[in-house]
Amino acid sequence: MNMTVDEVTMSKQDNQKASNYSPKWVADDNTRPAFDPLIETISDYVTSYRVSSSDAMNTAYYDLLDSLACGFLALAYPACLKVLGPIVPGADMKSGIRVPGTHYTLDPVRAAFNIGAMIRWLDFNDTWLAKEWGHPSDSLGGILAVCDYVSSQHLNENGRALTVKDVLIAMIKAHEIQGILALDNSFNAIGFDHVVLVKIATTAVATQLLGGDRLQICNAISNAIVDGQSLRTYRHAPNTGSRKSWAAADATSRGVWLALMAMKGEMGYPSALSAPTWGMEAVFFNGKPITLSQPLGSYVMENILFKLSYPAEFHAQTAVECAIKSHAKLRGHIDDIERIVIETQAPAMRIINKKGKLYHPADRDHCLQYMVAIGLIYGELDASHYEDNVAQNPLIDALRAKMEVVENPDFSEDYLDAEKRSIANSLEIFFKDGTTMEKVSIDYPAGHRNRRQEGIPLLLQKFERSVAAHFNGSKAKKITKLMLKKDKLMRLSVSDLMQLIAL
Repeated sequence: MNMTVDEVTMSKQDNQKASNYSPKWVADDNTRPAFDPLIETISDYVTSYRVSSSDAMNTAYYDLLDSLACGFLALAYPACLKVLGPIVPGADMKSGIRVPGTHYTLDPVRAAFNIGAMIRWLDFNDTWLAKEWGHPSDSLGGILAVCDYVSSQHLNENGRALTVKDVLIAMIKAHEIQGILALDNSFNAIGFDHVVLVKIATTAVATQLLGGDRLQICNAISNAIVDGQSLRTYRHAPNTGSRKSWAAADATSRGVWLALMAMKGEMGYPSALSAPTWGMEAVFFNGKPITLSQPLGSYVMENILFKLSYPAEFHAQTAVECAIKSHAKLRGHIDDIERIVIETQAPAMRIINKKGKLYHPADRDHCLQYMVAIGLIYGELDASHYEDNVAQNPLIDALRAKMEVVENPDFSEDYLDAEKRSIANSLEIFFKDGTTMEKVSIDYPAGHRNRRQEGIPLLLQKFERSVAAHFNGSKAKKITKLMLKKDKLMRLSVSDLMQLIAL
């Protein structure tokens, strides 16, 4: 390429400036620090905390049933089935970890992925909402896989097998780590997916279950922090895709892998959070500390949200309920609708307020307008309504085009209020003749703690329905009979549980 005289002169000047630039590097202080207090706090919690809350244990029991129900229901969908099994054909392990509802026996890392993908696939498992949001039962993939692995190891050495009670305690701790970190730290605000918390929680709990000491747990947690973190790209328009259904599975399986590495003696990184320039806080949070706003205990499990009515992104649950309540009154009048106003909270505006073409089920179950349209048209919403054959109904997009979604500041405020934690939506329908339908507003979904008494029967129905749909009659009855007896189930070894719910 020929250069003009002026370009040559400018190039020489640039080179001269570069040669004159001599950065004054200062030698780093290589004194090894103590572990960041947050890392030590999490390690101390998983090793030392004793769960004494009967409310937390009862809720964890229901959470286990609910999570397995989600997994069994997901096995009816080919899109889920295709990501299950060994990572390459034939890589099963003869005496490996059993994957519920399947014939697979896999290594603990791959088993954690399989179980995690099943639980999360239909977007139907538990939820936690704060500055960060997520689904704490996503860690159950790693917990069940590790507990089954440890139980088998202990039994081979004539030791004590872990019981379902141990699983519930591990669930409470994993929920707490995720949920309390989510209260005051927004990872989504910098583009991270919430599954970073699934990874940290699984890593901590899995290392403890494997017999790790305080140092090994700190080492493992620090590796989870310095790990590459998933971006939320796959959850948002215009890139929403099926990875959002297995991202948590990836995180919980990675947590198991990091735990196993720590047990092999892999070192940790004490200031993974706080290191100047290179720590997570410096790189991603402009130096703002990642904090715990309250001591770790059992608060999150006690206040967890269940998705009991609809397999839908949680910020839309009450909106769908509003739509279904309006369905009967709309019969024969849908064509008379001029516009629909949905009032919602700020997170829903950010996550599921979506216009334009929807390309696949993963796109549709993260579109507030689509879910409301289904409720108005059909008077119900289940996973089948996201499939292509239903989405072809032209009435769905016709209604979506008439919808206006706006933030209600009161809804957003009550969403973050620790005493309320509402997930409110309202729906108002205006007709072409100038009349309106009475506005419907719902603050709490059936799975909220404020509606727990109403919700538990729905949760049990969800579990029984999922078992009956996936297993043959006698097997289904055996599973249901045992698992609905909480005290007996808690004494059951994890190995026996996993054998019971496998094919």
